[in-house]
Amino acid sequence: TGSSDPYCIVKIDDEAIIRTATVWKTLSPFWGEEYEVHLQPTFHSVSIYVMDEDALSRDDVIGKVCITRDMLVEHPKGYSGWMSLSEVDPDEEVQGEIHLRVEVQGNQGGRRLLCCTVLEAR
Repeated sequence: TGSSDPYCIVKIDDEAIIRTATVWKTLSPFWGEEYEVHLQPTFHSVSIYVMDEDALSRDDVIGKVCITRDMLVEHPKGYSGWMSLSEVDPDEEVQGEIHLRVEVQGNQGGRRLLCCTVLEAR
């Protein structure tokens, strides 16, 4: 039909912790959802999987973006920009990108905060 029914799954070190709502029949989803997650100091990566919900079969993986600990070290003041979706299944073609803003914020009760905002997707 030329559209998808996208939702996202957020994983920290391959453990799924968040599933957004599905946005029906669109290639430009907007979720408007906000989550607070406490990261362990030893975490390696935060991955955002973009999925296409399918009522009749298994949901399709459209692609993913990965924010690594090394990326945060390379951008100590944060990162803002478009990141292309990468493949999860080598047999699938991946198209699309996500506009992210990632910031490491100051201490709150002795903890640093990682704020990741998905601004747009296409």
